[in-house]
Amino acid sequence: MRFLIFIFFLTNTARGFTQDISYARSVLNTLCSPEFHGRGYVQSGDRKAAKFIANEFKKIGLEKVSPDYFQNFTIPVNTFPGKLELKLDDKILQPGVDYLIDPGAPSIRGTFETITLSDELMLDEEKFTSSINSSKNKFLVIRMTGKKFSKDESTEIQDKLNLLKYGLSIPSRGMLILSNDKLTWSGSTKQLSKPVFTIRTENAPTSFSRIILNCEAKFISEYKTQNVIGLVKGTGVSDSLLIITAHYDHLGMMGKSTYFPGANDNASGTAMLLNLANYYSQPGHRLKYSVLFIAFGAEEIGLLGSAYYTEHSVFSLDRTKFLLNFDLAGTGDDGIQVVNGSIYKQQFTALKTLNDKGGFVKEVKTRGEACNSDHCLFYQKGVPCFFIYTLGGISAYHDINDKAETLPFTKFESYFTLMTQFFSTL
Repeated sequence: MRFLIFIFFLTNTARGFTQDISYARSVLNTLCSPEFHGRGYVQSGDRKAAKFIANEFKKIGLEKVSPDYFQNFTIPVNTFPGKLELKLDDKILQPGVDYLIDPGAPSIRGTFETITLSDELMLDEEKFTSSINSSKNKFLVIRMTGKKFSKDESTEIQDKLNLLKYGLSIPSRGMLILSNDKLTWSGSTKQLSKPVFTIRTENAPTSFSRIILNCEAKFISEYKTQNVIGLVKGTGVSDSLLIITAHYDHLGMMGKSTYFPGANDNASGTAMLLNLANYYSQPGHRLKYSVLFIAFGAEEIGLLGSAYYTEHSVFSLDRTKFLLNFDLAGTGDDGIQVVNGSIYKQQFTALKTLNDKGGFVKEVKTRGEACNSDHCLFYQKGVPCFFIYTLGGISAYHDINDKAETLPFTKFESYFTLMTQFFSTL
């Protein structure tokens, strides 16, 4: 009997330390599944993800700071819930693979003639003006040649592209940009007056004279979304807390059949947050400080979830001893990057020293402040914080290839251990 108790103890102790990678994989696969629709604002993908996270908080045993773990707020957002069809002459193009639509595009349907310019010809003022004047009810096609331009020329080309995209006086119906740059999508809180499509040059016909479109867009001025918040109470100090954050939202759907899984960005960071919540909820791992876990919504369209929280915080922000934000946590071949590492030097030194001794990741790199994730809104209000992301590995980002099945989680376990050791130093 004593032997069986010993085996039970070993099994449960091992589970407490090794379950992170299998649990992380489970979280990743769930959040990136088609049923969650890219965790955006079509088919309530964000709400399904938030409900899943809230249920995990409940299973883990996190305390509620609201009746249902949710902090609700509204956002304006442009969506593409319906048809998205594009043909160049007789060639049908595939969304996400061959082209992207500007996230702020309006609905449009019809067949349109085209006028073609290259980026080089845009520098010719006479030809540029002539093309604009001839573009009424047509689509302007801009071919990016890949040529190296001077800094001034590049600025002029970009300024003219912005004029063609957003200028209300431009008579064209829309624009196509032919480029061999990587297709990288985003979201929009506005709907523009005309659509813009970016097409991979190698996937388009060598020449074409017509574009056939059927695009259904829907602008929602007050979409109801949410942050998800849970608490693990500390064993000692009651007036200070640590905050662990990650955003769970992603880009959602682009038409009825194309969705963006968002594995590395940021199902991986959400998996890290849930693993840490599970770890610190266990009695033997509790810290002296309480730990607040926040899964933010609406990060991808302008850090709106964290902006809302910092204006409606559950606990006074000046109680925060330190905040650590996880985004892009799924690789790690080349180590980790610490935003604000050069600002909070004492904490960075502690983190780097732990890694130098333990060899958890290849390198702990530092950089200065950067408003590129949810930590930013806290930092602007004086909350000491790091934003950490992994380096190396896959290049999929804001595209349809950021999938659960191809995300390696190269250093997830050792990264997780490094983080738990770091929190013990705070």
